[in-house]
Amino acid sequence: MLRLSLAVSLLLAGPRHFDVSATFEAPEKPGAAGAIAVSFRALDPDVQVNETPAPRIKLPADGVLLDKQPPASEKMAPFDPATASYLDLSLPVHFPVAIAREAPRGTQQVPVTLTYFYCSKRAGWCRKGTSDLSVTVSVP
Repeated sequence: MLRLSLAVSLLLAGPRHFDVSATFEAPEKPGAAGAIAVSFRALDPDVQVNETPAPRIKLPADGVLLDKQPPASEKMAPFDPATASYLDLSLPVHFPVAIAREAPRGTQQVPVTLTYFYCSKRAGWCRKGTSDLSVTVSVP
């Protein structure tokens, strides 16, 4: 029975379109901003990540890292796969962050939730994607 429910869950989830990974890039100087670098690897060459609305990360409110992204736009225009602009997936997407003053020293695992929108021009659809990731942060 467990096998059947797992198979049904996988079928309902639909195909995976990307492998997503993230790393923490430490600040070059004390007090400067660092970044979370997110890399996408398309599993279907027809599917692309939208430039607008831009991908966003969410960090725990009481965590090791502070989110330094500019505020998200309140208005979101409808997007169309025929006219959408896409990110260059050969380059990582960088999200500015800072180490929290009260962060415990040492190596920490920080959960990151990534939200992005992606489209298939060939099939004529767009979707919202989310990925739960984790980055390793060394707090001096």
